[in-house]
Amino acid sequence: MKHTHARVTMLSIFLAGGLAMLLTGSSHGEEKSPRFVVPGFEEQISQIEGIFDLHYPAAGPKSTMWEEWLSMSSLWPATDRLAAMRQEWKNALLSRIFEPDGYVATHQHPSIAHQHGWPFPFYRQSGDTWGWHFQLPPIGKEWHASPVSTEEGWKFEGLQSKGVVEGCWTLELSDREAAVVTPAMDADSFCSPFLQLRWKAKGLGDAKPYVEWIHASTEEFTSAKRFYFDPVESDSLAYTMIPVFEHPLWEGRIKQLRIGFDPQTLPATVGIDSLFTQFDTRHDINNSSFILGSDYYFRWTGDINFLRANIERMRTAMLYILSKYHLAERHVVLCDYAGHNGRSGYDVLPGNEKKYHFGQGVGSNYWDLLPFGHLDAYATNQCHAALLRLAAIEESIELHPEWNIPASGLRTDPDYLRGLAAKVRAEYQRLFWNYKTGRFNGCIDDTGQAHDYGLTFLNLEAIYYGLALPDQAGMILDWIEGKRLVEGDTSQGEDIYHWRFAPRATTKRNVEWYFWAWNSPETIPFGYQIQDGGAVLGFSYFDMMARLEVRGPDNAWQRLLAIADWFKEVQAEGGYRQYYSRPERGSMQGSGTAGGLGLDMEFFESVMVPQVLLYGFLGFEPATDGFFIHPSLPEQVKTLGIRGIAWRDLVLDVKAEKDRIEVVYRGHQDEPLSISLPEGRWGAVHKDPAGNVVPGGEAGAKGNVFVVQLADEGTLEFTR
Repeated sequence: MKHTHARVTMLSIFLAGGLAMLLTGSSHGEEKSPRFVVPGFEEQISQIEGIFDLHYPAAGPKSTMWEEWLSMSSLWPATDRLAAMRQEWKNALLSRIFEPDGYVATHQHPSIAHQHGWPFPFYRQSGDTWGWHFQLPPIGKEWHASPVSTEEGWKFEGLQSKGVVEGCWTLELSDREAAVVTPAMDADSFCSPFLQLRWKAKGLGDAKPYVEWIHASTEEFTSAKRFYFDPVESDSLAYTMIPVFEHPLWEGRIKQLRIGFDPQTLPATVGIDSLFTQFDTRHDINNSSFILGSDYYFRWTGDINFLRANIERMRTAMLYILSKYHLAERHVVLCDYAGHNGRSGYDVLPGNEKKYHFGQGVGSNYWDLLPFGHLDAYATNQCHAALLRLAAIEESIELHPEWNIPASGLRTDPDYLRGLAAKVRAEYQRLFWNYKTGRFNGCIDDTGQAHDYGLTFLNLEAIYYGLALPDQAGMILDWIEGKRLVEGDTSQGEDIYHWRFAPRATTKRNVEWYFWAWNSPETIPFGYQIQDGGAVLGFSYFDMMARLEVRGPDNAWQRLLAIADWFKEVQAEGGYRQYYSRPERGSMQGSGTAGGLGLDMEFFESVMVPQVLLYGFLGFEPATDGFFIHPSLPEQVKTLGIRGIAWRDLVLDVKAEKDRIEVVYRGHQDEPLSISLPEGRWGAVHKDPAGNVVPGGEAGAKGNVFVVQLADEGTLEFTR
């Protein structure tokens, strides 16, 4: 059961007969949330439902990096919020910001970092950067740490200052050569790959504004060190990011800047809110997350209008991955954003002194303190999945000309995408596998050094996404389950599950591999910082799915029961915050407070835990023309059911036993529906709501894949 999620279309056999559906959109919410039904385990399953009920309300669209995790968790539950939730996802995915080169923006909260990147690091976290703010950013001071600037020290050419008006330093331009020159500065170009100008203007028209710089006070500004950027013509602020690092002479120490406006009509007016240097805080997972979230939306909803509007964006996102991350050439992600070189932002010297490398070690993903970059295993996991998902979508488009989604020059052949995915798997297994520790390294930096701190999340996801060889997967689980001890690890054996609800995120103490601003990790005990021995609840989903794949359903089931027992204890004491108010139990992170356990607040992915019942044990997976039901039941579980699965405009109650599967359905479905069951010869019986057999319901020739034309509500029973 490799979870490559590539099963989107199904070759099938016709099963004649009229199956019934009768549900309008208004009756989707028969229950407040889906119900999981496992006779004999009612108490434990009620706890898993409790996790679902607690975290589902916040499982709508968030920052781009949550695209896959939250879409897979919130698009299927047939609650009274279903229509609104799906509309939220559609709006969010269709409005994700794309830069002209195809990069998908992060969409996290604002700061003074890269406008389309992560909120930190920002320039005030390094002495080698510079900035001016004529009004404070409308965000918490912890996200800018900036004083209010004045015009003192600035030089004016062909313009007059009108002072700060409505928060902006207002300049009246009277000459085509109008420009401002900053006060003296001393910025490291490596720490300043971008400049950001927040401004508004009237009268620039088709101007060619530019920035110039000098490297010494004795220099003069010349066009040789000039970089143009787009004009604005607006009464509201525009946030212009200027990628000066792309100029070959943007190097060394920058001593002064000159901003030329090139007004096309006079007089013209410019208002400057702020000008500052910024690090490249873009994430190398955004494009793949966007593709995966879009894929889940389409498979669960069947919204061809969405696909028609979004497919070129999905294709563009993939082309960016193939070229910018060198995936087509290197067969793994090579992130060469400025500062994303995989190296730490400081060296630890004798006596715990630190030598800082400002601008180096910038994070690339969810694990934002860790300097994933250069040859990046974490990003490769999701990019591999995106290859397979987009291949399946492109194949579906070919098979459905009635969708009216024509091919374009941006389309990539699905056979090429699948072939590339195979090459990615092979190179991933070769390049990132650490033969000494028996697990995958997180990344290999630009000096060739591999970084391995026992990253359980990365290794479990490598299994989940189908990147680990069977022997590698077995060794990974032997280590995480405590059966195999890794020399040098801080946490071994049973201690890896010290936090009970999930394995530690890392098993080896890390006091040296971070971006430079997180520079005192040794002052926090191991396990009391999430990215150094802590744990995140939501990623237990990958743990259980990996166990299901490698160890089988009995092993995964015991892990789920352990989580249920933990949650019961937590709830008995009033919830997460009350339970973990005792320091010996751990420290929670949330809402700006660092800690070791990720459970609530910004840890929206906690909703993933119950999804193992749907995608794992029940083996339900949506497709573009139907769905799969491939159960993996533990020996102790005789029956497992889920009520309230919304696929397209249908609501399904699905129940699985060893050799029997029942689907009760209601709703509306115009087109034939494909249903794929496990290998074997299955018989099928259709029943109307009164329990009467619908004529013509015999199984097809091959027995395990069916196409059914639906009409009114009813039941489909499969037996093997």
